[in-house]
Amino acid sequence: MMTKTTTITNTSTNSTAADMHDIQPTEPPVDCQACARLVDLRRQLQDQFPDWHNAPVPTFTAPEPSLLVVGLAPGMKGANCTGRPFTGDYAGDLLYKTMLEFGFAEGVYQARPDDGLVLKDAMITNAVRCLPPQNKPTGEEIKNCRPYLLATLDANPSVRAVLALGRIAHDTFLTALNLRKALFPFAHGAAHKLPGTNLTMFDSYHCSRYNTNTGRLTEDMFRSVFNGIREHIPHE
Repeated sequence: MMTKTTTITNTSTNSTAADMHDIQPTEPPVDCQACARLVDLRRQLQDQFPDWHNAPVPTFTAPEPSLLVVGLAPGMKGANCTGRPFTGDYAGDLLYKTMLEFGFAEGVYQARPDDGLVLKDAMITNAVRCLPPQNKPTGEEIKNCRPYLLATLDANPSVRAVLALGRIAHDTFLTALNLRKALFPFAHGAAHKLPGTNLTMFDSYHCSRYNTNTGRLTEDMFRSVFNGIREHIPHE
């Protein structure tokens, strides 16, 4: 039986009308104006490719996920085009193939958001929700999007494991939790118990075509990281 996969929204059953204004949304508005450089690029691409998503890319999730996969930002011809994280580029080919193998997804990945693929006990998001030029967000842009990353985590207390795809995603997540990066050095295959939380962060080189073409990351290396995650989150 397939698990329904959804885009997360901010929900809180414990909030009153008086404090609703204090709730941090988990997703930026579709016309987010927080980062001028990203807005300029978005508008250019909206003119050039009006059929593309060209907006902040929402989190892709199953209900009550145990695993949070964190990338850095959408790819231009991937998530920025399709509107689903890691969908439409090579990084998604490897990520979803491996998640399917380890039972964190179900269905057939066909690199489009209507392919029927669903996540199981997992969610995927990016530290920066909008496409940055040259796929390189600035520190200020990462900071501007940090509240959405934190809100996503707060809205999903079931999360027990975090997979950081690449050093910048690793560092960004630690900074968001006010943890010293020097105490948790990035290393492919490393697992870090994060104090003050119930989270363990697993590190992997990013599953980009460049990393796989150069041999920096092999499919077996990526599987080894998921093996560690599966040991931490056994199949129910």
